[in-house]
Amino acid sequence: MRPTDFARLLTEFFNNYLQKQRNVSPNTIKSYRDAFRLLLVYLQDKGIKPEKVSMGTLSPELIQEFLAWLEVERKCSIASRNLRLNAIHSFFRYAQLDSPEALLNYQRIMAIPVKKKPSAIVSHLSPEGVRKLLEQPNRYTANGRRDLALLSTMYDSGARVQEIIDLTAKDFISGSSAVLVLTGKGSKTRRVPLMMNTAFILKQYVVENRLDAPHRMDWPLFTNHQHRKLTKEGVAYILKKYAAQASGISTDVPERIHCHMLRHSKAVHLLQAGVNLIYIRDFLGHCDIKTTEVYAKADTETKRKALENAYPELVDPNLPNWSDDTELMRWLSSL
Repeated sequence: MRPTDFARLLTEFFNNYLQKQRNVSPNTIKSYRDAFRLLLVYLQDKGIKPEKVSMGTLSPELIQEFLAWLEVERKCSIASRNLRLNAIHSFFRYAQLDSPEALLNYQRIMAIPVKKKPSAIVSHLSPEGVRKLLEQPNRYTANGRRDLALLSTMYDSGARVQEIIDLTAKDFISGSSAVLVLTGKGSKTRRVPLMMNTAFILKQYVVENRLDAPHRMDWPLFTNHQHRKLTKEGVAYILKKYAAQASGISTDVPERIHCHMLRHSKAVHLLQAGVNLIYIRDFLGHCDIKTTEVYAKADTETKRKALENAYPELVDPNLPNWSDDTELMRWLSSL
């Protein structure tokens, strides 16, 4: 069977453009792959087999129907919908160089806008909540000591969960000024300092598991029972387990928690300590200061809620009902 122009372009897009020309991260490639896998599933549901899909099949109207299908049928969030659209935009930016005669159709697809999503307040733990969470692992067991080192490192470094599970033993540099070398989005690396307590816990964990041996420097820093590096699901399971324990004894820890919440908590705590947003941006590995500004908004929201709680004690809430003043109402009506 002769391959279609879509099959040829998609193969070149992944093998040449993304990997060799753009040098994008493996996670980005996986995300783009999932977007086109879902697109092929959608087309198959419509009776179009994957081997029959051509560039002419992909009209702007069809792409918009696919995006609606993601939200309605697949129950995807707006963020996930926009992520799939970004992959499609990137593909058609590449494809337009190959087929100038189809430029108008491709540009119409590239003009499909991302969907605006409501800005949510960043969820984070208080310093007391973080302390309660880190008190839960059992320090008398090997798994408990690993979990303590894992959660302490996640919070103190403000790392993304993927950055944590990608850590190797050599990425932890101990000493009087301990640092962690993180590899983030776009394979960009950054060095973040660790507080003394976290560095001590992590050093003890490394020594206990003999990860400081020269031949183990490329081994994963955090592993599961099979001695393989942890997965995102594994880290989420560990975090939720201790959050459930902590929430039973303290209201500072919510029952529902996610891995990014520790990263959010570190950022907000740095901001509350008076650290400049520029430094927090570099610490978290953000490319744009606007991404970091959401933490300033989160801190402002915390202060607003505190003022609202104090407000009834300062001002009598039993204010007069102006609609009862007939003279005033008559005067307002005459204006």
